[in-house]
Amino acid sequence: MKFVMRYLREHFNIIGMELLFVCVFALIFYLYHLPIEAILYPAVICMLIGCIFGGYSILHAYEKHKKRVIMQDLHGNVMQELLEENAKIEEEDYQRIIVNLCQEMQLMEDKMTNSYQEMMDYFTVWVHQIKTPITSMRLHLGTEDSPLSQRLKSDLLRIEQYVEMVLTYLRMGADVTDYTFRTVHLDKVIKENIRKLRGDFIMKNLNLVYVPSDETVISDEKWLSFVIEQVLSNALKYTNEGSITISFEKPSTLCISDTGIGIAPEDIPRIFEKGYTGGNGRIDKRASGLGLYLCKEICNRLGHEISVTSEVEIGTTIKINLSQYRRVSEF
Repeated sequence: MKFVMRYLREHFNIIGMELLFVCVFALIFYLYHLPIEAILYPAVICMLIGCIFGGYSILHAYEKHKKRVIMQDLHGNVMQELLEENAKIEEEDYQRIIVNLCQEMQLMEDKMTNSYQEMMDYFTVWVHQIKTPITSMRLHLGTEDSPLSQRLKSDLLRIEQYVEMVLTYLRMGADVTDYTFRTVHLDKVIKENIRKLRGDFIMKNLNLVYVPSDETVISDEKWLSFVIEQVLSNALKYTNEGSITISFEKPSTLCISDTGIGIAPEDIPRIFEKGYTGGNGRIDKRASGLGLYLCKEICNRLGHEISVTSEVEIGTTIKINLSQYRRVSEF
C-alpha cells in the first residue's frame, strides 16, 4: 500500500491531467446540451479504462522495484546481468551509468587485490628473512644463562612476536584465511607458549600457577596459540611481582589471571578496539594497541568469545570461552 501511495504521488501530474481532460470533454458536452447520460456514460468508461491501465502500470512498476531492491545487495558483475533489455530511454541512461560505475569498481577492486597480494608476498618473505638473523642471534647466545643473555633472549622473543603480529594483522584483511578446525589439546598449546615465554617468567621472578586440565576443544591450533601467547605476553608485560594463573572453568572457558597493575574501569570497554592503548599503553610507549584487537578478531572468526575483568593494582583476568557460540561461516 505504501508503494501504491508513493507511485500515485509521483504520477499525480499525469493522473491530474487525465482527469482534467475528462472534465473538459464533459463540460463541452454539457454546453452543447447533450443528455446527462451521454456525458456520464463515456466518462465512467474512460475512468474504468484508466483504472485498468493504471493498475497494470502500478503492478509493473512494483515488480521492477522488487527487482531493483534485490540488485542492491548483488556484486557489480551479477547486477549488470540483471539489467533490463529494451528499457525506456531514461532507464537506459541510468543503466549505462550503472555499467560504467560497475566496470570502474571492478578495476579498482582488481587493482586493490593485486596491491594487497603484492604486499602480503613482500611481508611474508620479509618475515622469513628477518627470522634468520633472529635465529642466528639465539644460536650465538646458546646456553648462556647470564642476566644479559636472558634479557637478550627476551628481547628476541619480543621481536618475533611483533613480526608475527604484523603478519597476523595483514592476514586479518584477507577474504580467505587458513583456518583448520579440528580437536585441539588445550594443555599442549598452553605448554608450548609457557615454554616459549619461560625466560620472561624467570627474569621477572614470577610464579606460574598452572594445573593441566586435559581438556580438548574444537578450534584452529595455530590461531588459538597466537591468542594465548598474546594474552600471556600482556600478563607478563604488566605484572612486576606476584603470579600468573592459568586455569580452566567448566564447561569450556580458559582463564588467564595476573597480579599486575590492572586496567582502569574507563579503559575496559575499549581495550579490544584497534589502536587503543589506554592508561597502561600511555605509560608503556611501546604499546601498539594491536595485540588485544587481534585477539578479539581471531576469537570472533574462530567462534570463541574473549572478555576481561580487572581492578587497578589488583590484577586482570582474561577469559576465553572456547565453545563454538557462533557459526564460523557467518564471517
